[in-house]
Amino acid sequence: MGFMSEFKAFAMKGNVVDLAVGVIIGGAFGKIVSSFVGDVVMPFINVFLPADADWKTYEIGPGIKLGAFMGSIVDFVIVAFVIFLMVKAINASKKKEEAAPAAPPAPSSTDKLLMEIRDALRK
Repeated sequence: MGFMSEFKAFAMKGNVVDLAVGVIIGGAFGKIVSSFVGDVVMPFINVFLPADADWKTYEIGPGIKLGAFMGSIVDFVIVAFVIFLMVKAINASKKKEEAAPAAPPAPSSTDKLLMEIRDALRK
């Protein structure tokens, strides 16, 4: 098997393609969350900061950028919460599949007859 055919077999495996799709969607989702936090959530936090401060540039000492740190924390919490909800939904669907085990089949007439004979022999 040549190098290119090995690479093609590796790249076309389902897990690799699924991972690539997940990374691309995750990157896009991260941009959406960053925009939501920066443009919607953090302006409300500006109300609680001193009058001359903006959350993007708010510092508490030389070089300690508290505003940017707070924005990153909010980003993380939102992404972590969404991932938690997705994993919870996936686990719930798996439990529903596992919760309904197939009932064992009823014994056939031959099996019933053999059980009766066995019971009679025991007596």
